[in-house]
Amino acid sequence: MTSVTTHAATSQGDRAGIPDLGSLDVETIREGLLAGRFTAEELTLASIAQMKALNPRYNAIIFENDAALATAREIDRKLAAKEPVGPLAGVPVVVKDPMDMVGFPSTAGWRLLYSGTGGVDLMPERDSPVVARIKASDAVIIGKTNVPILSWTGTHADDSWAGPTLNPAIEDRVPGGSSAGTAAAVASHMCVLGLAEETGGSIQNPASAQGLVGIKPTIGLVPNAGVIPLSGNRDVVGPIARNVRDAALALDVLAGFTTEDPKTLASVDKIPDGGYAHGLSAEGLQGKRLGLYGPGWRGDALSRETAELYARAQDELEKLGATLIEDPFAGTDFASHRQITPGTPFFDGRGLESIPYDMTQYLRRLGPDAALQSWEAFCQATAAEDVFAPGAILGYLHELPDFVEAVKTPETPPSLPQFLALKRIYLKLIEQVFAEHRLDGLVYPQMLEEVPQRGSGDAIRETTVGELNIAGLPGVTVPAGYYASGAPFELIFLGRQWSEKGLIECAHAYEQGTLHRMAAV
Repeated sequence: MTSVTTHAATSQGDRAGIPDLGSLDVETIREGLLAGRFTAEELTLASIAQMKALNPRYNAIIFENDAALATAREIDRKLAAKEPVGPLAGVPVVVKDPMDMVGFPSTAGWRLLYSGTGGVDLMPERDSPVVARIKASDAVIIGKTNVPILSWTGTHADDSWAGPTLNPAIEDRVPGGSSAGTAAAVASHMCVLGLAEETGGSIQNPASAQGLVGIKPTIGLVPNAGVIPLSGNRDVVGPIARNVRDAALALDVLAGFTTEDPKTLASVDKIPDGGYAHGLSAEGLQGKRLGLYGPGWRGDALSRETAELYARAQDELEKLGATLIEDPFAGTDFASHRQITPGTPFFDGRGLESIPYDMTQYLRRLGPDAALQSWEAFCQATAAEDVFAPGAILGYLHELPDFVEAVKTPETPPSLPQFLALKRIYLKLIEQVFAEHRLDGLVYPQMLEEVPQRGSGDAIRETTVGELNIAGLPGVTVPAGYYASGAPFELIFLGRQWSEKGLIECAHAYEQGTLHRMAAV
């Protein structure tokens, strides 16, 4: 399928119109708007046209934003009046469905949380902080995107009330989840940037499955208040984009303190001067020491083709100036601490025990007129499909030691002693290994094997979900080639808490030095 290319009609002879949507990035949009080559309204119309043409196939966007054109026209007014505009002015953006946005229900992909399918609407009285920041940046929000029920899986969105999302990069493979729709909208050029959120792979999996860049930040860098939770201890919002610089520019907008999310106070001295996109260079891998995947991190072996692609990527990294350290976690007990939670295919769910309390806090934020305002009301409204029952999609939570007690007292924040002990172990071991080997980061294949066939029932088998999410570490995925089948192969750069700047520098240099990514449509 080919991209819809829109050249806006205009009476001004020097206006070149909108370039191919797949070639657009934040910088070219800003330059085009300031030079008068196109307007924000024309660009928004082009994105809407792309959405109308391709969304019936890919099912990325479930709610269209009727205010998008009004936003674009206001940006054009500001530009004409020589008024300042925000850093993402005119950039088409999508928002993941569970993120509160005034005027839209937050459905979490569940028919019981959407009046259009007979459920209850959760209508927020104010935007989530991340949506408010995107609006303040003068981006144009095109719509909200599809997810699986309660963002429960990192593999697909097949059980959403809106139907499944397809993978534009390779349609017979799963799209990754839970930010499936966000990634598909970016990959199919309906937008330039997308807001995603990760609890257990939900940024890195769809970005990697669809040949995109995803940034999963350190927990506490970006607020997740006003986002339907799975875990206040693991949930984090981040961007998905087609290149590293755009993702970094989006992170600049999203990151930072808000009183709505007290844990973001830890970020006040962690955001680099000039932002995450400042100073990016093709030389960003020079002198960097990066640890390689091995059994010291996790005992799961790479498939033959993954190992071959990873070996090629290692050669590329070394040619770009990096020093690679073989399995730096060898000799530690790091790998022994990962546990697959019974009832899940490949997932360590520790830290999700607090969902009754987290959901209670989320519902309260919706405001006094919200249809549901307590955990008990939430459970009653969704009793027809009890997702927490044994054998249901979140039934595995009963395997976690603190969940049962948390259900009994949803108004009380749970202590989570086992989760905290595990997080402490992970962080201490990472600090120890990084210091011993003088590491700047780690670079792993994001998946152990290529992304599964759509409809197979197989889960994405990644290399860092659990360890990364429990420890609260950052990670950046970047395209690194393709399997023989055409499925994307990606690397993930990960490191210490608050090391986003260095990881972004590494990912950008690798991206620019290899240029592996091919347009999906």
